Amino acid sequence: MVAIRNQESAASANRWIVGITGASGSIYGVRLIEELLKQRYEVHLVVTEAGWRVLKEELGWETTRRAEAVEKAFCANPTHGRLIFHPNGDIGASIASGSFRVQGMIIMPCSMGTLSSIAHGASNNLMTRAADVMLKEGRKLLIVPRETPLHAIHLENMLTLARLGVRIVPAMPAFYYKPQSMDEMVNFLVGKVLDNADIDHDLYRRWGDEQNGQSSPDHHR
Repeated sequence: MVAIRNQESAASANRWIVGITGASGSIYGVRLIEELLKQRYEVHLVVTEAGWRVLKEELGWETTRRAEAVEKAFCANPTHGRLIFHPNGDIGASIASGSFRVQGMIIMPCSMGTLSSIAHGASNNLMTRAADVMLKEGRKLLIVPRETPLHAIHLENMLTLARLGVRIVPAMPAFYYKPQSMDEMVNFLVGKVLDNADIDHDLYRRWGDEQNGQSSPDHHR
């Protein structure tokens, strides 16, 4: 029995749920999944209906055969981790239950509609139910909102979640490391999310790595 429990604990530590919603910036979620699979994590993916539309419009994904599109995008490399795709309407999926143990969930990008549903406990699909499970079980939940400008309701909803321990990581690029491409800017944000998930990575150069003792950008105020 002890061995079984140890195996379950190891499995849950290697599992993450990733959600992609209809906010612009689906490339962030795709790049996050690529990195998690590269590090051999078990990734459980759920995408909202609006998320599928954005994947088609921004990245040219085929959205009529969704399971095949996911397999084509992520499962070509046999050395990667394991990816499990869950339809958003499958409210009986494993990730809808608190008894299915995972390390946490990352919604990247997160629309204001999904964020609002989570903040108010309205778990009416698999995405919001899985997030609700993270809250009730005390597991990590990271949300990457992508909207501008923000009105008071957006801000109040974020504050509600932040007070519950949710990590809010806005999709804000940085320029102190002098990015040379769109890929570098995407990698920076994905790296910041992984930092907040306590997952090691080498997606961007950290301040001080090659700065010859220069002070932190926080000091330049």
